[in-house]
Amino acid sequence: MDIINYFRLVDVAWAANGGAAAVSDLDVVPLILNAGPVVKGVMFILLVFSVACWGIIFAKVFQLSRAKKQTAEFLDLFWGARNLSTAYHETRHLQASPVAAIFRLGYIELGKLMQTQVSTDSGDRDVLGTIAVRGAGVENVNRSLRRAMNTETTRLSRAITFLATTGNTAPFIGLFGTVWGIMTSFRGIGLKGSASLAVVAPGISEALVATAVGLAAAIPAVVAYNYFLSKVRVLETEMASFISDFLNIIERDMMRRAQMGEK
Repeated sequence: MDIINYFRLVDVAWAANGGAAAVSDLDVVPLILNAGPVVKGVMFILLVFSVACWGIIFAKVFQLSRAKKQTAEFLDLFWGARNLSTAYHETRHLQASPVAAIFRLGYIELGKLMQTQVSTDSGDRDVLGTIAVRGAGVENVNRSLRRAMNTETTRLSRAITFLATTGNTAPFIGLFGTVWGIMTSFRGIGLKGSASLAVVAPGISEALVATAVGLAAAIPAVVAYNYFLSKVRVLETEMASFISDFLNIIERDMMRRAQMGEK
């Protein structure tokens, strides 16, 4: 009976002190408002980071989903077209597709190559010279396609690095705010000369909120960075595959023209 009465007295004391309410109804807003100026500044910086990250996340979801959709549409139109000219005119509206952008640049460069070839064939250049010009022209097209691929990859990856920066730095920024808040709390303990839980707990709770805010900003940023990076790599693979196929088409056409010229 004595033990039962003891636990009953503990329960009464716990309820009287509002312990159960404090555990279940933790309100973060007063902790933020009562924090020191340095901790508030840290949380404001983390809030700016978080808002910027969510803006980038929504923008990149829209951009990469459009790029993927229009790339699939472009490939269907390209392989279903009768010739490159038809494919060029039928896919000009697909501005969000990086593969379509590479094709447009390659088609323009190919047109310049054809003009050079016509002027070479109409001159007094021998066969070996004509083949050399054609080989150099194909190499120019290849360089233009690779340069366009790098440009499109940079465009798709723009602002994604900020997500990685946030994921790497936000926890440490929050930890700085926590350490500073705990230092302030211990300084207050020294001035008051009391080290009871009632004196220590509020300051430490306010300081730990900074770490929680840092993690809240870092976790979505890291997840989004890895997700977007995988999507960009898939599109980069699509671009590399298309460049190889496009160069094969050009080389086969050059060989066909050379055989017709010999005959």
